[in-house]
Amino acid sequence: MNAVLSGILILTGLGAIVWGGERYRSQFAKRDLIVGTVAGLGLIVLASAPVFYDAVGSLLNLESRVVTVSLLGNLFLLGVILYLFTVLRETQQDVAELSRNLSISGTATDARFDGGNHPIVVVMPAYNEAASIESVLSALPEQVADHPLEPVVVSDGSDDETALRAGDAGATVAEHPINQGQGGALRTGFKIAQQKDAEVVVTMDADGQHPVAELPNLVQPVLDGDADYVMGSRYRGVDRTGNGIIRKTGIRFFTWLINRLTKSGITDCTNGYRAIRGDDIGKFTLTEERFSAPELIIEARKNGLEIKEIPMVINEREAGETKKPQLGYAIGLTRTILTTWIR
Repeated sequence: MNAVLSGILILTGLGAIVWGGERYRSQFAKRDLIVGTVAGLGLIVLASAPVFYDAVGSLLNLESRVVTVSLLGNLFLLGVILYLFTVLRETQQDVAELSRNLSISGTATDARFDGGNHPIVVVMPAYNEAASIESVLSALPEQVADHPLEPVVVSDGSDDETALRAGDAGATVAEHPINQGQGGALRTGFKIAQQKDAEVVVTMDADGQHPVAELPNLVQPVLDGDADYVMGSRYRGVDRTGNGIIRKTGIRFFTWLINRLTKSGITDCTNGYRAIRGDDIGKFTLTEERFSAPELIIEARKNGLEIKEIPMVINEREAGETKKPQLGYAIGLTRTILTTWIR
């Protein structure tokens, strides 16, 4: 190796070490310090003591120094890429959390009950559901089982009049400035429900698929102490959604997978019509932004909640089209089920 190339490698290595040290000194970023130090030392050793790579190549049965350096370099590059993905994910989560907190801080969250029973809070994630949100909210009763009913609509980055119409219909409305997905919207709604001291938290869609008439059947087992987590099942009841054979097969497969992993006995893992005891919401570790249904079920099982499934009628959407992707939905559900089960 000629002197010029050696000098360039040494200077570059020193620069990487200095960068890592500066990042740690100013931001206490340990991972940046490690990346900079490892990269810098690797370049300096290559320039000043290349026989080191010959020794490593001998251990790996590699005859060429070039091959050894390329292999180690690619492994290091892969590590850096994974590190960058981790940083990106953490940044996205921080932005989402900030967005949710800002949404909640701008929302009136005081419970509206006076010395009586704690409210049943109905959380509705809504993304561009202006066409149906008013009719869904207007169908809600003022009370269920002697508990006041309080609807909370989380407008998840909607660019139509979802938030305006929900507010006009009397709901507590939180607005996400950017779309975070159903999971992110539910987490905002759950925080508001906790601030309202909810006895039971119900989640339902804003598109009219979940019949309001089923609300008493959904919440009563929780109020009676027979269950902590009640979910509806279209397969024990009536499915009017018009789902095709591919989607139905997919739902049954993912339900089977959850049952095998968690020793559950559910039949409809993607149903978003559920009732959860208010005091148990805070026990869940929720990180999933979009594919929230499996995460909630698995978290309920992990925390020892008594889960009950009841027959349910699920209707077709009142208006608009589904926001769920096809292939991406299957991949997302698989990832969510496995990561939630493992963690």
